[in-house]
Amino acid sequence: MTVVAVLGAGSWGTTLANLLARKGETVRIWAYEAEVVDGINRRHENPVFLPGVGLHPGLQAFGDAQEAVAEAPVVVSAAPSHAVRSIISRLRGAIKAETLVVSATKGIENDTLALMSSVFQECLPAVRFAALSGPSFALEVCQGQPTLVVAASRTEGTAQAAQRIFATPNFRVYSHDDVTGVELAGALKNVIAIAAGILEGLGLGHNPRAALITRGLAEITRLGVALGASPLTFAGLAGMGDLILTATGDLSRNRALGVALGQGQTLEEYQARHRSVAEGANTSRAGAALGARMGVELPIIQKVGEVLFSGKPAREGIGELMARELKSEQWR
Repeated sequence: MTVVAVLGAGSWGTTLANLLARKGETVRIWAYEAEVVDGINRRHENPVFLPGVGLHPGLQAFGDAQEAVAEAPVVVSAAPSHAVRSIISRLRGAIKAETLVVSATKGIENDTLALMSSVFQECLPAVRFAALSGPSFALEVCQGQPTLVVAASRTEGTAQAAQRIFATPNFRVYSHDDVTGVELAGALKNVIAIAAGILEGLGLGHNPRAALITRGLAEITRLGVALGASPLTFAGLAGMGDLILTATGDLSRNRALGVALGQGQTLEEYQARHRSVAEGANTSRAGAALGARMGVELPIIQKVGEVLFSGKPAREGIGELMARELKSEQWR
């Protein structure tokens, strides 16, 4: 039995905490919202982010992050990307050296354009860091549906430790050594999923969606290779697998945002009706900025950002993508 602290009680953080509690670990989850803490402790349910899903009665929720992580040898970071730095900075004295920290956040920091591995390297350089990613809807994991993900670390032993912590008969974890590729794929697939939702909201069909997913994966791969990742990572679970799921699945928050945009809603109107974070919105700007920094063209990601934040009509963005200079598909 291992004490595991989970930081962030959104749908994914709650799901991972529940998975570990059902596996027999001692799990403490920190939630920002008092109603979530109360719901988990009293009714064994997250009423805000995972309503209707019964949680393991041994799962304990805390409103104090320091209390949640105290003496925990394993910490799971599942907060939104924009909040991770501020949360872990306040916990510098509580998270000890050599703690296994598993990041389940799929995003890029807006201001610095840093992946979560870089944020932890700056704030908690002595921990053992792994990134957990792959095609995994929270609700289906809670239902016990077979799910495959990867745990990536630059140290083989750390990747295998994360692999062992999370592996269950229905949650298969592969180890991986390409942290940059796994994190970048997990972040940018959300942007392509918004684009896929926009196509659906506009009433477009299968041809454009297949093209979008394929060319979106090419963009993500180009940027990943420029940042030192292996191109093979993007053909795996964290790349192609997660992209297909998020761009096509009905449970995808990012796809749902795109559908709303395609039907004429603005980002502000959509956010006013939804408490859950669609990471792809902010990632569209951060990803485009990272591409500009690295000199890598990301036309789809760029257009999604323009639709979200500059008021560009979605059909106009599609027309501009189709009218780009003709090129070879071969990528060198």
